[in-house]
Amino acid sequence: MRTTDMLTIGELATRSGLAPSALRYYEELGLITSTRTPSGRRRFERSTLRRLAFVRAGRNVGLSLDDIAGALATLPDGRPPTRADWMRLSKAWQHRLDEQIAALQALRNDLGSCIGCGCLSLRRCALSNPSDSAGRAGATGAAYLPPALRRG
Repeated sequence: MRTTDMLTIGELATRSGLAPSALRYYEELGLITSTRTPSGRRRFERSTLRRLAFVRAGRNVGLSLDDIAGALATLPDGRPPTRADWMRLSKAWQHRLDEQIAALQALRNDLGSCIGCGCLSLRRCALSNPSDSAGRAGATGAAYLPPALRRG
């Protein structure tokens, strides 16, 4: 490939909107790859922009970099992902997204019942004290706060 078809790390940063330090980190994780010039400078194929778009899309839906790296590792010869790849890989993430949506809806519903009440009850508040493990063990009030902070 001609060097004019390659991007410097600064060009890749500008085109992708990512900091050069993020690009170096992504390279360290194996999400992207570069070649080196004789003087040791990084050069990236233009297709790296597509891989970075895939990483950004994955991050936008809540995937970890490890999850994204695992998905990219399934592509032959490190090639950039295609639309078909995204469709295939994203199906595996739909269940996880459905769980996240359900958790956010539950949080929204609990928040709506708590706004304005001012109770901050550690006995009843689903936001301040979810699952009340201390209460199930027989503790009452702010059992884990230092005595100086307990209301009495």
